[in-house]
Amino acid sequence: MKFTLSWLKDHLDTDASLDEICAKLTAIGLEVEDVDDKAAFKPFVIAKVVSAEQHPNADKLRVLMVDTGKGDPIQVVCGAPNARAGLIGAFAAPGTYVPGIDVTLAIGTIRGVESRGMMCSEKELEISDNHDGIIELSADAPVGTSYASYAGLDDPVIEINLTPNRPDCTSIFGIARDLAASGLGTLKTPKAPSFKVEGETPVKVKLELGGDDHLCPGFALRLVRGVKNGPSPRWMQQRLIAIGLRPINALVDITNYMTFDQGRPLHVFDAAKVKGDLVVRRAAEGEKVLALDTREYTLNPANVVISDDNGVESIGGIMGGEHSGCDENTVDVLIESALWDPMNIAKTGRAHGIITDARYRFERGVDPEYMVTGLERATKLVLELCGGTPAKTDVVGYKGYDAKIVDFPFAEVKRLTGLDVTSQESVDILTRLGFTVTGSGERVSVAVPSWRPDVDGKADLVEEVMRIHGVDNIRPAPLESHGSVNGRILTTLQIRSRLAKRALAARGMLEAVTWSFIPKAHAELFGGGAPSLALSNPIAADMSDMRPSLLPGLLAAAQRNADKGYGDVALFEVSGTYENDRPEGQRRVAGGVRRGTATLAGSGRLWSNAAKGGGKPVDVYDAKADALAVIEACGLPMGNVQIEPGAPAWYHPGRSGTIKMGPKIVLGYFGEFHPKALGALDVSGALAGFEIFVDAMPDPKKKATRTKPALDLSSLQAVKRDFAFVVDKTVEAGAIVRAATGADRKLISAVNVFDVFEGASVGEGKKSIAIEVVIQPTDKTLTDEDFEALTGKIVGNVVKTTGGTLRA
Repeated sequence: MKFTLSWLKDHLDTDASLDEICAKLTAIGLEVEDVDDKAAFKPFVIAKVVSAEQHPNADKLRVLMVDTGKGDPIQVVCGAPNARAGLIGAFAAPGTYVPGIDVTLAIGTIRGVESRGMMCSEKELEISDNHDGIIELSADAPVGTSYASYAGLDDPVIEINLTPNRPDCTSIFGIARDLAASGLGTLKTPKAPSFKVEGETPVKVKLELGGDDHLCPGFALRLVRGVKNGPSPRWMQQRLIAIGLRPINALVDITNYMTFDQGRPLHVFDAAKVKGDLVVRRAAEGEKVLALDTREYTLNPANVVISDDNGVESIGGIMGGEHSGCDENTVDVLIESALWDPMNIAKTGRAHGIITDARYRFERGVDPEYMVTGLERATKLVLELCGGTPAKTDVVGYKGYDAKIVDFPFAEVKRLTGLDVTSQESVDILTRLGFTVTGSGERVSVAVPSWRPDVDGKADLVEEVMRIHGVDNIRPAPLESHGSVNGRILTTLQIRSRLAKRALAARGMLEAVTWSFIPKAHAELFGGGAPSLALSNPIAADMSDMRPSLLPGLLAAAQRNADKGYGDVALFEVSGTYENDRPEGQRRVAGGVRRGTATLAGSGRLWSNAAKGGGKPVDVYDAKADALAVIEACGLPMGNVQIEPGAPAWYHPGRSGTIKMGPKIVLGYFGEFHPKALGALDVSGALAGFEIFVDAMPDPKKKATRTKPALDLSSLQAVKRDFAFVVDKTVEAGAIVRAATGADRKLISAVNVFDVFEGASVGEGKKSIAIEVVIQPTDKTLTDEDFEALTGKIVGNVVKTTGGTLRA
């Protein structure tokens, strides 16, 4: 939102400096993003051409002697057709930057004649597109003074970064109202327009929206006869140019001026080009309109249009049509002031890629009570600048504004902000902002003004009081102590999410953050794609559905790295997936992908690493190790974890597994990926991954009393013993691990598989699985008899459970 300082002061009586105004704007929540103090125009001075002689070496050039009001005349070579003696214009001396040609002037020689400056055109100063000749000023223009000051180009331009919840400040009047409420000046309230009307507006308005009256809650139309449409006055053009708008003609410029000055978008129709009455309706499928931006738009029933017997004349609230636009031949003009549904405006504008100042305001919400008043002020401007005779305004559809009443306890200000603001000050602030406060005591009723659709409850009123009283007055305070270092703040799910991240990072994986929405085909490939999870308004065609799994995003990220030469990557993410559109359908999942040779390094006697030699591609066992590491980090008893073959269809059927806790609780899946799934994702290479459902893990059992300290490390030396068992090929290594662990859960702290061997020496249909058992005494040093007894229990458990034998 841009405006000039003088424009602001049309509505705000203040002696505050530019710096003070900018500081106050930021303090009350209207953050100043940029200030252009027009310093670039300061070097240009008013100068008079004393003489103009033909250039000796060029037919189209003249040699001018220019009086700048400072000393002797200066020689300038000029090619403008209107360069002549007696002309008064804008002069730029050497060293001046000329924005229109992006050049810093220097003393030069043009066709053998020295030139010490430049007489400038309006285009060269970027104040218009006119470059037919140099600027011509009136005979009384003061030579030697600042051209910017004389032409009104030294008016600073302020740009604020307006948040979407402040539609009232899409107008300069609204900004002035906020500054006045903050104590920086007095708001100038303009008098109601007054003029004589003659007759009725012959063109009528019909709302034919099929019961969807909310799409156009009100429409006001007035005819003004006998206007003379030409250029708008210089002051209006300068203000529009300053904020980046191009002056067109008086009628169009008035609507643009009202849009910024009062936050009231309007549209003007050339009455001679309108056939029949105006009808507000939904567009027909495939209906087309040539808009004022000279582009043709194909419409659909989701778009609301203004039409007549000729067809569509305007896309309601967004852009008018080229056919009924006003030009220098316009004699009778129809001025439209309407209300439009913000959501429909936003969707229509986004669907067709149309960005206009009208859309910007309507999709945020304009003041409904200003619909007719805005039309009256626009009519007054038309009469002043273009003349004419206004007819009576025709208003349809508008049912008035029912103010929202908010129950406001003054104590909320202290509770939510910590500010000590008296009840009277709160009332004064709200009143200055346009709210109506009724009642007394510590609780009052506040009526919300029509221009503040963003205020919905008492917290919004607290925000109003806080920003005007001063956010800087809030004293910083430390967070309240929870009484102990171990005070519980995070939920179990949050704690487990952090633990999972740390465990995977410790295993050499890098955390990634991928999009929560993926292509529909990818969602269907991973068990999703339900209509309820399709986005109504996706930001891109390939981001149409909420993801049912983290794996598509991680696989795509791994492939992007491979395409850039980083083939060996290990990525993980702990985030949400979506099974349906209900709250319970959102899952918390830890997922990961390894590609190429990105296996875990430094894993000691892990048998798979030895077999691979540290350089073989990743496989199912790497994914399994990652998945189990997550479960162990989250604190689940590993003795209760079971692994079954098989996984969902996107995993390889013979190289994948399902992790369970008990017969019913599925903790997750791991494995290598199915070639068809990789092909559908356009991903290649050795890939293995996993997904663990962190939210499926049962809550930890609560203990009545803590008998041991939180960190309980034994002071006794751990002992390792190796065992090799010959079992059938069908026996899983996990069964041996569980059997060995179950021999004595107090003494055995870990069991790891470090070798798998198959060969003739162990028998046909057999294999040898070697395990390392870590024995951790806690109460006493174990004797040889204790070790023999424990060894016997380990061997006995494994033999009984698996049917194997101890390898000699």
